[in-house]
Amino acid sequence: MSYSIISTLALILNIIINLKVFIPAGERSGENKDGQYTAVRYRYFLIASNCYFIADIAWGILYEHHDVQGLFPFLYIDCILYFFFMFLTMMTWIRYIVAYLDKRRRRSKMLLYAVWTMFSVGLIYLVINFFHPFIFSFNEKHEYITEPGRHIAFILQILLYLVTSTYMFYNARKSIGGERSRYIAVGLICFTMELFLIFQILDPRYPSYATGLIIGICVIHSVVEASEMKEKEIYDNIARGLAEDYEAMYYINIENGEYLEFSISPKYASMNVPVNGKDFYKETLDNIERYVHPDDREFASSLYGREEMLGNLEGRRSYSYKYRIMLGGEPRYFRFTVMRANDNRHFVLFEKDIDDEVTAENMRQESHKKIVTFSRIAESLAANYDVIYYVDAQDSSFISYECNNIYGKLDMQKTGEDFFAESQKDIPFIVHKNDRDTALGFLDKDHLSTVLKDHKSCSTEYRVMEGKRAHYVRLTARKTGDGTHYIIGIENIDAEVKKEKQILKALNTEKELARRDELTGIRNKTAYKELEKSVQSNIDKGMDYLTFALAVCDANNLKKINDTEGHGAGDEYIKQSAALLCEIFDHSPVFRVGGDEFVVFLRGKDYTNRMELFKDLRERVRENQHTGDGPVLASGMSDYDPQNDMFVSEILERADREMYKNKQSLKK
Repeated sequence: MSYSIISTLALILNIIINLKVFIPAGERSGENKDGQYTAVRYRYFLIASNCYFIADIAWGILYEHHDVQGLFPFLYIDCILYFFFMFLTMMTWIRYIVAYLDKRRRRSKMLLYAVWTMFSVGLIYLVINFFHPFIFSFNEKHEYITEPGRHIAFILQILLYLVTSTYMFYNARKSIGGERSRYIAVGLICFTMELFLIFQILDPRYPSYATGLIIGICVIHSVVEASEMKEKEIYDNIARGLAEDYEAMYYINIENGEYLEFSISPKYASMNVPVNGKDFYKETLDNIERYVHPDDREFASSLYGREEMLGNLEGRRSYSYKYRIMLGGEPRYFRFTVMRANDNRHFVLFEKDIDDEVTAENMRQESHKKIVTFSRIAESLAANYDVIYYVDAQDSSFISYECNNIYGKLDMQKTGEDFFAESQKDIPFIVHKNDRDTALGFLDKDHLSTVLKDHKSCSTEYRVMEGKRAHYVRLTARKTGDGTHYIIGIENIDAEVKKEKQILKALNTEKELARRDELTGIRNKTAYKELEKSVQSNIDKGMDYLTFALAVCDANNLKKINDTEGHGAGDEYIKQSAALLCEIFDHSPVFRVGGDEFVVFLRGKDYTNRMELFKDLRERVRENQHTGDGPVLASGMSDYDPQNDMFVSEILERADREMYKNKQSLKK
């Protein structure tokens, strides 16, 4: 009976510490499919272990009464079950390890092949044992007798556990942080299994394997699961810190539109938007009619169809847009960001008030904080960063996480004692020399502490050297909700910067071409209208200290030249006219506003010397007229009078009238 005590205690302890594991709770919120797969494998191992404990308990009880003839069949069957469940614990344990590693590599597959082979061989041994004692037998007194096959089965298991522990230590060597500790713990468990299997071979009267099994289960529970819970807590803290950037977040089922809404903004909550609902797509369209600024309703309504949202996400992680929402009768701009959750079955939508950062800060301070588990949202947000540092605000110790796939899954990469000291040490070696002062100043603990007292986040951009090549990164820092940690994210924006430069260059080129006269190369009528609009705006604002004058010029005899010499000669005449004006008014823009009409906007030095320049123009024209070589331009000029002029068009009309007077004079 004493033999059964250890297995009985092991069974009770296993049930107590793993009660939640034995009761499946369906798909856990925030846990991906790989996590559920590993949990199921672990549950199978624990169930197999309990079956082994029960068989071992029954063995101790039945063997104590092995001399009772009527109990012998049960003793024999229990002995078969004892070995069956021992083999089953071995198989489920190795399958759990492979799932835990989450690998698809050759070594992991070899482990699975090996354990299935050994399990199959074990079953064959048990079948053979019915006909010919190979693993165990009983004598006439029903006393247990070990056979050679028993030792062979145990030795094969020992070898498998030895290979597995070696494999775990190999993976630990390539890992860091908490993951490394878990690999070492699992490797030690395999080593413990080997050791107690050896004890079981040496002394079959003591339940050594049951002892090793429960020790291993306790180590998994205390080391591996505790470590994973700590990391989950860190992920939640990161989620809360990142989530504080937003007034509201929605977690939306893509197929049926069911959603949950999380809001930390009391102003937004005053809109009475439901915290959950059945049809996000329809209800959002209803809310647009109630809350969105009238001028933005058509645009906003085009964004919230299922197909439109899926189409906008195609080929990218997220997309954003903005429009105005009426809050308290006042319009405020909001930015909306949409991305897929890591389960690929939900949208995550974030709403951020971007109208006034000061007002947004006051709203954040006045808002009531809600405690919500944001595991999936954390992963989705983290997908925007390449590296995240979780830094203690007091002692500066840190943990770094790398976002190593498109779903935002975080892997711990490094731990350290002083993030700011290490940063100051590393920056001179990795940051572009022209950006080092910027990076050093930003990653100063006192600087961050001061800035984040009044702002939810701050960021800077600089270049990092990779060999001789520089690429742009953006560093964003914020505090967690409880203020105990900094969350510092680094993202590679090299492609973004290059794309923006290309777009800006293309836009500038396109705009410049659209404002150039194709024939002469000077500015065209479109460019003049834009200038006129800008100047008129200054006049309307009372900026009467900006002095200027307008000159209107008209090329004489253009029609005659076209009719007698052809349009080619006419075009050349227009080019000569434009060149003459640009030569004389070389500090002012010249516009071709019609076929033979030009306007000059005199400013700065040209405005100061306008009378001399205008006199020079008319003298050059009279000389051209006299020699018959060169353009003849009628011209008129008018100054801006702040006391009387209210419209640019008035100045242009005066200059035009002067031009016609000069034109008549030239004809005479």
